[in-house]
Amino acid sequence: MRTDVAVIILTYNEEANITQALQSVCGWAREVFVVDSFSTDATVVIARKFDCRVFQNAFGGYATQRNWALDNLPIQAEWVFFLDADEWLPDNLKVEIANVISSRPRENGFYIKWRMMWMGRWIRRGYYPSWLLRLFRATRGRCESREINEHIVADPPLGRLNGDFLHEDRKGLSSWMEKHVRYARREAEELLRGAVFDGYVRPRLLGSFCERRRWLRQKIYNRLPVLLRPWLYFGYCYFIRGGFLDGREAMIYHFFHALWYPLLIDVNFLELKRGKVLERRVVHSDTAL
Repeated sequence: MRTDVAVIILTYNEEANITQALQSVCGWAREVFVVDSFSTDATVVIARKFDCRVFQNAFGGYATQRNWALDNLPIQAEWVFFLDADEWLPDNLKVEIANVISSRPRENGFYIKWRMMWMGRWIRRGYYPSWLLRLFRATRGRCESREINEHIVADPPLGRLNGDFLHEDRKGLSSWMEKHVRYARREAEELLRGAVFDGYVRPRLLGSFCERRRWLRQKIYNRLPVLLRPWLYFGYCYFIRGGFLDGREAMIYHFFHALWYPLLIDVNFLELKRGKVLERRVVHSDTAL
């Protein structure tokens, strides 16, 4: 019997990744949906070879697309699992999810550990374990409205599972860098906007994993000096948390993710901030005239 869960996968030009994602859930999940943003590669062609249903919707942001899927897909399963196209579920986690769901738990959602694979190696130190809420009752969860690094929010009570799900992007470094250039701009825009709580996960030091992470970001990291904080973050992940012990692949990952990417966010932030200052000066000058 299939597990009473609807797996939802968002895609855009994911021909390099979609096969591993679908192979890990098709035949196990009651329903598998691919929500594609009008890919120009073979993503849809590949997806239609699997036991899944493909829908297309114009991309308006990750949170918007996730909530569109919840509102518009013909979901029959009681539970939903959001799986990224560059992620996959190992057998031990699928067995655990099936057992938990069949036990009719009181929880409305479950946090699961996210495992990063980079150049074929598990980046174990520095980030792991990262707990993400991906499994939840279809009628009891939504995605927060943040434009980037958004979190799923579900009604309590919430639990945790023991297994990991894996992130393993097969598109290569150049694609990863291009994607994070776009992400950095969005993160900078969020940073310039400042603390926002309406529709967002609220920062709480003693809250859930994502609430605590948001608290650390807003109350600690964002208050550190711009351009210095990426170096501090890199030192924390790579040296204090032992990232250097995971070998050459980890060194490359930490350099790009913990240093290059945060630096790019800060540079974008400074550029946007300078643009705002110049804009105010022009408005003030026009008003004075």
